[in-house]
Amino acid sequence: MGKSGSKLTAGEMKELQECTYFDKKELQQWHRDFMKDCPSGALRKEEFTTIYKQFFPHGDPTKFADFVFNVFDTNKDGYITFKEFICALSITSRGTLDEKLDWAFNLYDLDNDGYITKQEMLNIVEAIYAMVGTMLELPPDEDTPEKRVNKIFAQMDKNKDGLISKEEFRDGAKKDKWICTALSLEV
Repeated sequence: MGKSGSKLTAGEMKELQECTYFDKKELQQWHRDFMKDCPSGALRKEEFTTIYKQFFPHGDPTKFADFVFNVFDTNKDGYITFKEFICALSITSRGTLDEKLDWAFNLYDLDNDGYITKQEMLNIVEAIYAMVGTMLELPPDEDTPEKRVNKIFAQMDKNKDGLISKEEFRDGAKKDKWICTALSLEV
């Protein structure tokens, strides 16, 4: 979709308008910008990580960028196409609460088995803490990734099976101010 130097076809535009919350003009602008930054028509993991490093210069966003890249790269070919980029951006910036929570769940569910384990949660939370570095002052019960994960599991794992299902994640996230803030949601 959108080869180097090309414009979106009428069919591509129609498809993107149907699967995103962006209008035609916004899609054209995003596509122009994407093609300017990625003339090949695809964003590589290294380039994606470089972008994250610009936004988080006081920490190390490498691991977190890797996790986010994997959610954007829906067909798992190692590249983010314009369609993958704009669909993820649409959900994360303009999606409904449940769409954003489903997207976030997919970020944490590293093996895509429909559940988040403590280890998966710990991997993501460690990456977030490394990314933000010392920019945030955290309360004593959340000042390590392990404490934060234990607190999340105590809150979300309602049936105490050591796993967080998508339903438990949605319900728990809606009650967690930190997660809502991270997703830029209203509390």
